[in-house]
Amino acid sequence: MIQDLLQKYNVPVPRYTSYPPANYFTDAFTNKEYESAIEASNEALPGHISFYVHIPFCRHLCHYCGCNSFPMMKPEVVERYISAVHKEIDKVKERLAPGRKISQIHYGGGSPTAMPAHYLKELNEHLLSGFDTIEQPEIAVECHPGYLDEAYWQSLTEAGFNRFSLGVQDFNEKVLKTVNRRPSLLPVETIFQILRSKGARINMDFIYGLPFQTVDSFSETITRAVALRPDRLVTFSYAHVPWVNKQQLILEKAGLPAGEEKSRMYGSAKEIVGAAGYKTIGLDHFVLENDELYTALQNGQLHRNFQGYCTRRTTGQVYAFGVTGISQLSSAYTQNSKDINQYIERIESGTFAISKGYTLNRNEQITREVIETLMCNYSLDWKELAARLSLSVTEVKSATAYDENRFREFAADGLIEFDNDHIRITSEGSLFVRNVAASLDKLMLHSDKTFSKPV
Repeated sequence: MIQDLLQKYNVPVPRYTSYPPANYFTDAFTNKEYESAIEASNEALPGHISFYVHIPFCRHLCHYCGCNSFPMMKPEVVERYISAVHKEIDKVKERLAPGRKISQIHYGGGSPTAMPAHYLKELNEHLLSGFDTIEQPEIAVECHPGYLDEAYWQSLTEAGFNRFSLGVQDFNEKVLKTVNRRPSLLPVETIFQILRSKGARINMDFIYGLPFQTVDSFSETITRAVALRPDRLVTFSYAHVPWVNKQQLILEKAGLPAGEEKSRMYGSAKEIVGAAGYKTIGLDHFVLENDELYTALQNGQLHRNFQGYCTRRTTGQVYAFGVTGISQLSSAYTQNSKDINQYIERIESGTFAISKGYTLNRNEQITREVIETLMCNYSLDWKELAARLSLSVTEVKSATAYDENRFREFAADGLIEFDNDHIRITSEGSLFVRNVAASLDKLMLHSDKTFSKPV
């Protein structure tokens, strides 16, 4: 059965980490439009503020990475880059209504921990100045443990972070060597002891579908991970997009697992974490039963923005800083320049560094809510969503590409259960929630964009 579903549905579709996806952004979007979108965001929901800081530098580049990353540059360039980020923060904060509260701060990359920790501490202090926070805000940093000694981990805990995402990817050193990723400098168990002693929350990130991974080897990695009891565990499906990162062609030469093998890796990992008491969140996250993400899922209130899965309590409109940073506002997306020197020069000249963006029309804003709700909660209550948007069910459905015949096909294949008021993704259909979401997307009716496969 799974092989039949893979043959039919393992086709390129958007990941829907945003709607519309980033490859719909246009370079016609201007700095002035971004300023207007920031000001408009003060009167829109969600009301909270989420800050994202992009640190693009890595000590070396992993072959699998599809992120916007660059080899570490000279210290004077790094210093100038950080100074530009501070200037950009000032330009955004002066346009934000002072009564709003910060709910999230997230550092991604690249490798934020490629930087001396004092840079990150100074940025946190700048971001937090002048605004109150919600109770228990999430201040998170992505960590590459391959280079970090005990003193660095200690300094991170003193820099204001309360959640740490450890980019382990795999414990198998043959896999790591093939993808050009350095294993953890310290035993991961030691890192846990350091962070737990400071009351930190810990995520562990893994990737499946890499060369030399097998169901058995990946199961061993996940078994070791759950023994550490991280608060959250993430299993990302490797996205093979060599048109984004040509380095991924190296992995083709090493040999990539077939879709069915990847599916079995995921299934085995899900079984292991489930037996250890973890609950499934969305496509790839697993959390302990007392996690607020699981409570939100039970209530149909799980949410997602560019920071990742969150709750209605912690979500905010996302204001991004740094090269390639993507802001996610109520009416628009914007992305900064992908060229580091250009980014620095534009910020130093007193302007923003927007390179592209997208303004959502009303139907697209509605479709974003529909797809996000379905992708996060694996279910959709049309009446509840319509009430939240102050619309009728008919108005909500008509904003999307909803086709009852298509949904009958999904149901016949065992992917969903549905009626006039509800959609529910089945356990068999969880791998293909992206396909169901894509069927609701009017932009996909005539799309010429390139996407990855679900599995």
